[in-house]
Amino acid sequence: MKKILKISGIILLVLILLIAAIPFLFGGTIKDKAKYIINQQVEANVDFKDIDISLFRSFPSASIRMQGLSVVTKAPFENDTLAYVGDLALDMAITELFKGKEDPIEVKKIDVDRALIRIHFDTLGRGNYDIAKKDTPAQPESTSGEGGDFVFDLNAYQISNSEFHYLDDATNMHLILDSLDHTGQGDFSAAVSNLDTHTTGKVSFVMDTTAYLDHNHVQLDALIEMNLQEQKYTFKENKGLINELPLIFDGFIQLVDDATVMDVHFKTPSSDFKNFFALIPNAYSKSVAGITTRGSFGVEGNVEGRLDETHIPKLDIQMQSKDAYFKYPDLPMAVENIKLDAVLKNTTGITDDTEFDLNALNFTIGQDTFYTQGKFQHLTANMLVDMIVKGTLNLANLKKAYPIDLDQELNGILTADVTTHFDMESVEKERYQNIKTQGTASVKNFTYSSPEFPNPVKIATAGLDFTTDKVSLKEMTATSGRSDISAKGTINNIMGYMFSDQLLKGNFDLNANTFAVSDFMAASPEEESDTTTESKEPEVNSTEPIKIPDFLDASVNFTADKVLYDNLTLNDTKGRMQIKDETITLKDVSTQIFDGTIGFAGDVSTKGQQPVFDMDLDISKLNIAKSFASLDMIKNMAPVAKALQGLFSSKLKLSGNLKSDLAPNLNSLTGNADASILNAKVNPEQSKLLSTLNQQASFLDLSNLDLKDITTQLSFADGKVAVKPFDFSFKGIKVTASGSHSFDQNMNYNLAFDVPAKYLGSEISSQLSKLSAQDLQNTNVAIPVGLTGTFDSPNVNVQMKQAVSALTQQIVAAQKDKVKGALKDKGKEALSGLIKKDSANGSLKNTGKSILKDVLGGKPSPTDTTKTETEKPNVKDAAKDALNNLFGKKKKKDN
Repeated sequence: MKKILKISGIILLVLILLIAAIPFLFGGTIKDKAKYIINQQVEANVDFKDIDISLFRSFPSASIRMQGLSVVTKAPFENDTLAYVGDLALDMAITELFKGKEDPIEVKKIDVDRALIRIHFDTLGRGNYDIAKKDTPAQPESTSGEGGDFVFDLNAYQISNSEFHYLDDATNMHLILDSLDHTGQGDFSAAVSNLDTHTTGKVSFVMDTTAYLDHNHVQLDALIEMNLQEQKYTFKENKGLINELPLIFDGFIQLVDDATVMDVHFKTPSSDFKNFFALIPNAYSKSVAGITTRGSFGVEGNVEGRLDETHIPKLDIQMQSKDAYFKYPDLPMAVENIKLDAVLKNTTGITDDTEFDLNALNFTIGQDTFYTQGKFQHLTANMLVDMIVKGTLNLANLKKAYPIDLDQELNGILTADVTTHFDMESVEKERYQNIKTQGTASVKNFTYSSPEFPNPVKIATAGLDFTTDKVSLKEMTATSGRSDISAKGTINNIMGYMFSDQLLKGNFDLNANTFAVSDFMAASPEEESDTTTESKEPEVNSTEPIKIPDFLDASVNFTADKVLYDNLTLNDTKGRMQIKDETITLKDVSTQIFDGTIGFAGDVSTKGQQPVFDMDLDISKLNIAKSFASLDMIKNMAPVAKALQGLFSSKLKLSGNLKSDLAPNLNSLTGNADASILNAKVNPEQSKLLSTLNQQASFLDLSNLDLKDITTQLSFADGKVAVKPFDFSFKGIKVTASGSHSFDQNMNYNLAFDVPAKYLGSEISSQLSKLSAQDLQNTNVAIPVGLTGTFDSPNVNVQMKQAVSALTQQIVAAQKDKVKGALKDKGKEALSGLIKKDSANGSLKNTGKSILKDVLGGKPSPTDTTKTETEKPNVKDAAKDALNNLFGKKKKKDN
């Protein structure tokens, strides 16, 4: 007995070792098999992390687990994930492990966990699932006669925590089934058998940005008869839920050749109106517990026909309700007299012939009745729309009857009586002549509140007139805070805006008595709670940048008697602006401020992450003091303007970045300006720089300075203001100024003063003493002055030594010129005396000739016979004496 037990133990140990060793012995075969199948079958990038083989996990069957399986498609869907399976487990007999890589493997059970299947069709109708090789080589025949890679002999399968996506770019449709759990049990080896399935999940369906289903809960318990030879699957006992809407259905689905044939009928098992709320996502329907309903609601439909590349099954799906009523237990009003009659149908099997008929949708809340009717044809092609909207609604009553979560309270009276007929192609291509719309719509006493605005916008009245070619906005009046607005105009494409996601295009005239910019900007939290400064303009919240609406393509002519911006009051403001592509283009804008006018034109854009502007400004005769006190730009461009009293004009061309509140970022400014001071007086005590300069330059008295018609040119770049050299004068002093300063107030300026010497006094007394009274009156001294530091802490360098040195050189040069002048005058006097003396003794002409001949050593003229040889030396002596006298020399005394 012991021997038998011992032998049995040895055999059992060998078997256990064999079972443990099989995965290592045959793991390569399974991996080779998987790689062989992949390489032979698909045009895609297929990968998996690992394959694990276990004989214990599903003993006595072998279990193969593949982890991280991914299928990524190639062109034209490059890098598109067709499938991903986190964990795929296959159960099979142990003997299947011994088959060659070309032999089919029989699978008994499949478990799939964390799978994603993503079917994608592009606008050309191509599908990403078409990854089979077009030239796949013929597969070797199976010894069992069944051919293929796997033979399925299932009795159970399971899919858990998985997702299925279906995207169609042509119809802009997206169907998602997520949180999918599905199990099935049946005998796949029998020709005809029953498959018992249980499915749960959440379904979402979006078409053209409209979510018809949003994570609606679905459930299906189905007993399906499987005829594997005919590939026909018949629904026997089936019950499903869409959200909370119960459905029962019967019929069959059959696979034939390259198509699917189906004949399925479904309906709601009851007609209670509560079924209607089951179609509404939970986020909108809220809890229906305790809701009171009356009337009926039902869904019934048939799906019959062929599904292939050119056809869809015929559809006839009806939703009907009549004499219905509902009331939430905690709300004061009910919705009554509900009538719904809608049909989704296709009678031809051609996709483009699908249509939706909204034959009636009526309801009453309180005393208000609303009615709409519509027909939508060719849903998947050029949709044709016919609609009627008619009725009156007190918007405040909607929330009293239905639990709506809105950012703001609904209010006001909406009235509409509109009929429209159009096709979507005409809307998209702006063929407005094909859009036939007639009627009116209006709203009264409507108040709009939003965190985007610090004050509610109250619309007293606004009306629209619909005609064939346009929509007219009749006089609209509104108020917000201190602002009052009236507007009128035309809207060119309201149908395109409503149905085709187009920009809202139009032309408007806007007028205001008072327009406070802060009424339309979000205030910072600190200032929203500040009740002590009611008159102060709230600043803009810097954490949320202001954006120009991206849905507008409109031109606006505007006038405002008074515009309040920050601490500014702009009077008689008018101009034009074009709003498009998150950009405002201003034209011919003018306003009265600071006793003058400002005109400007240019662009402001918030399209990028960084708002930018590009603007031309024409400033005319503004009060300098008032401008400096209120405009930060003036303070930074010309800090010394705080000491000026007078008028200035300027033409500026500026561009740069904007802060989140659309105020200019000064450090980003680039551009140039021509600035003119028309007339101004200086109060140096108002400026640390000017007062310091006034103290250190004794020849100045800036308090008596009058500036008039001074023009200079400025340029802006890299956070600096550069001033080109410009000249001005006062009290006989000429000044040339140039330099630059940064917006953090650091400066580097040079002033060149040309000062009359008489103003300098004791500073250069020793040099001035060398000048005569007349010279003193006509002499100017060049005095360089350097300005550095900041405007509030300046360094003033009056370079007097350099001025004294220059003056000294000037005096020396003047003295030299004076001596030369005296010598020249004395020579002229001597020559004049000589000429007069000779004239008294005879002919001036003859005397001159004689003197020049003797000086040059010449002989007397043949005609001159009156002179003797003894007279010649006397003439030469006389000439020498004349020359000596000319150069200031004295004659030698006679011995």
